[in-house]
Amino acid sequence: MNYNFDKNASGRIFRPLVLMTILFLANFASAENLRNPLIKSDTLRLFLIGNSFSQNATRYLPQLAKEGGHPLKIGRAELGGCSLQRHWEIAEAAEKNPEDPKGKAYEGKSLRELLSVGKWDVVTIQQNSMNSGDVKTYMPYAKKLFDLVKSIQPDAKIMMHQTWAYRIDSKQFTQTAHDQFAASAKEMWEQSRAAYHDIAKALGIEIIPVGDAFWKINSDSKTAYKPDSTFKFDLAKSPELPNQTNSLHAGYRWDKSGKIAFDSNHANEAGCFLGGLVWYGVLFDETPAKLKFLPENVDEGFAENLRQTAADLTTEIKK
Repeated sequence: MNYNFDKNASGRIFRPLVLMTILFLANFASAENLRNPLIKSDTLRLFLIGNSFSQNATRYLPQLAKEGGHPLKIGRAELGGCSLQRHWEIAEAAEKNPEDPKGKAYEGKSLRELLSVGKWDVVTIQQNSMNSGDVKTYMPYAKKLFDLVKSIQPDAKIMMHQTWAYRIDSKQFTQTAHDQFAASAKEMWEQSRAAYHDIAKALGIEIIPVGDAFWKINSDSKTAYKPDSTFKFDLAKSPELPNQTNSLHAGYRWDKSGKIAFDSNHANEAGCFLGGLVWYGVLFDETPAKLKFLPENVDEGFAENLRQTAADLTTEIKK
């Protein structure tokens, strides 16, 4: 067989071989990216359908993701106190009439408009805290929102953000079945946890267990917040406040009118930090225990407990 090629012929053969080699290496690299989690992937695009609790829980997620080397983009459809029912009613109004102002509750945009901007990798839903203990309030709205998200973003992974119980000295806890209210923070956690798990199981989706992380801290005598029984509210003067060591909730503060205000529901900096650590562990499948970022006003010793709690919890759910 004659292997003597002229110059032009060898060029015609060489160029396709180079192209084939490049394509092979590109495909190999892509496959290796999928197999090897140490190779950084593209930006994770996360979309939240929630309220102030989702804002709290992801407040420090961007800083944590940056430290961990994970590019992150967050989209939001959040309204204060918004329930699954209200989110669905807003979406339904826009689905029936895209120009209906009732369907454009998210800074003039509808849920479909927000979800249609690019590709979202993960979309989360959650119940509002006051209804979180009553499983009846989740359906059919969770399923309707799930179906809507899938119709717009069929490849997105939908997850449920499990919200937390109020602080143990709250004046009122979540509503439960039969129009009753939970009698304690422990019962609120138990009732809301059961509801979240029932709905997640019905939808076949995973949970981001922030509520469990809060309760692990609040139920451990070494880390739990303990109300200050010695503080005299009637004699207090600004800026005096009760001892709120280890609180994960906003708690007491002096308001602009010169009175002591109380918020037993929303997370403070420590609670927001704990929420972000749990989200990090779930989304990136990495232990948050290694992270060094620390928000202002969070004690380093307490922060270590928060990191380890989040790490333990997110490791457990993967087993």
